[in-house]
Amino acid sequence: MAEKKTILVVDDEPDIVNLTQKFLELENYDTITCNNGKEALKIVEEKYPGIVLILLDVMMPGLSGWEVLQNLKGNDLFKDILVVLFTVKSFNEDIQKGKALGADGYITKPFSGKDLLKYVKKLLKEKGIL
Repeated sequence: MAEKKTILVVDDEPDIVNLTQKFLELENYDTITCNNGKEALKIVEEKYPGIVLILLDVMMPGLSGWEVLQNLKGNDLFKDILVVLFTVKSFNEDIQKGKALGADGYITKPFSGKDLLKYVKKLLKEKGIL
């Protein structure tokens, strides 16, 4: 049996975290969740290299998703972890900023579970993880 892939879900909205976690676990992904950027960075440090993908909200108190993304992509140890921005910020300039900072993808909220899973699976296959 193939090893389960671990996805970190980072969002300050508990309903979004719970819903996303349920969708991912239905597809047999392991999930770790947290609600802020500082905790996300701590989890990555503790669990590296076990996390294959991070779904990262942009607008959070404390460290924003932008700051977390910059921190991860600026660190040689963590720069290859896939990071998908997960946000209501769907303006072209936000998407461009995410790309410039090294985001591997962008999912806008609200989202459908089916679309989320399709996107995650496609990205993991493209990167040779699945």
